[in-house]
Amino acid sequence: MIAEITSQTKQMALELGVVGLMNVQFAIKEGELYVIEVNPRASRSVPFVSKAIGIPLAKIAAKTMVGKTLQEQGFTREVVPSHYSVKESIFPFTKFPGVDPLLGPEMKSTGEGMGIDSEFGRAFAKSQLAVGNGLPLTGTVFLSIRDEDKPEITALAQDLFDLGFTLLATRGTCDYLQGAGISVESINKVMEGSPHIVDIMKRGDVACVINTPEGRSSALDSFSIRRTAIMSQIPYFTTIAAARAAVAGIKALRLGGLDVQAVQDYHQ
Repeated sequence: MIAEITSQTKQMALELGVVGLMNVQFAIKEGELYVIEVNPRASRSVPFVSKAIGIPLAKIAAKTMVGKTLQEQGFTREVVPSHYSVKESIFPFTKFPGVDPLLGPEMKSTGEGMGIDSEFGRAFAKSQLAVGNGLPLTGTVFLSIRDEDKPEITALAQDLFDLGFTLLATRGTCDYLQGAGISVESINKVMEGSPHIVDIMKRGDVACVINTPEGRSSALDSFSIRRTAIMSQIPYFTTIAAARAAVAGIKALRLGGLDVQAVQDYHQ
């Protein structure tokens, strides 16, 4: 898929005759690559990528636009760094009462943070710290997972239990995990009556939320969970990919913590 993205980007740049920077937005669904938009301009990704690869892309692009070739600037090959760089978006949901933090294709972020490290889990953990969304090291993790994601959540739930977390889940998720031999407690959904998950969250007894909704009705049912997580500053993740990254980050923090070095040191 990365090779296909690279090929499509090169074809569009050559066909459009872009000199300088070009911004492309792709989407991947069920193994198919789609182009959402392509623009002959810079984007907020440029400073991120520049830091990630150690190359001042905006400077190079500006010189290219006034006639200096890439060969003259010594930039003729793709840079593939040996470290990981993670970009995390900042969303202003706490400033808008009643807004559901569930994301779609619209651009809703108001900034980004960045985490760099030689290991992915630590890079992800740093990115969360950068946006004020630090990962928990102890406590209770609440799980509410749609059916198609349940096979993938099993290993993550076991990892969290092995790390010492208490697991709390809605009835369907709880039954599935217990069937897989994982120790987990059941809690009511909001519509099932108190004591329910939002009550527990508001008491400060939940350290992290992993909630993958299924369809519009499920999203509406879990709105109060996501909204409470935002207002209570509880880390929450709405996809299996994000949950997997969060568990990797928690493992990294528990096993060795974080260290810091200058961006320039990564590119020496």
